[in-house]
Amino acid sequence: MTTAPRISGSGKRPGSIGPVVRRALSVTFLIGLVAAVAGGVLGGAPALVGALIGAAMVALFFGLGALVLDVVAGLAPAMSLLVALMTYTLKVVLVGLTFVALSRSGALEGSVDGRWLGGTVIAATIGWLAAQVLASTRARIPVYDLPETPGPSSASSRESRPGRGPGGVSGPTRASAR
Repeated sequence: MTTAPRISGSGKRPGSIGPVVRRALSVTFLIGLVAAVAGGVLGGAPALVGALIGAAMVALFFGLGALVLDVVAGLAPAMSLLVALMTYTLKVVLVGLTFVALSRSGALEGSVDGRWLGGTVIAATIGWLAAQVLASTRARIPVYDLPETPGPSSASSRESRPGRGPGGVSGPTRASAR
């Protein structure tokens, strides 16, 4: 149960996904920077460009997917799982299409090193997922929101029948006997 007040007006939930995505983005950029420096030193300019493109792909595709999922979770929480699966599929398709586009343009044969591009995409994806899981498990994101106004409950019906348990039976109930 949560006792955090709902933030009215803005539509944002307390403990929104922002900090989780920021942490995942920073890990992705750090991995991309390390890969770019290593690529530049070990493989020259094509490796550096490949590493930068790989890190940018992960940051862009995963960041947009998290943003879309956050908006959907705020508007229609029941649709979150479906949208999460659809955005995951879209990420895989977009990464594949980016590789196809780079291959068809001839960039992978000259100005972009495909091995550094692929390696950075893999490393940055693993880093993104690990950072997102770690940040999500540590974030205090409520599972549900408490109602703003108390709705009709069985408490009013219990008040009208003192000493009666569930189903109108007299005597102690299991819950009150404990």
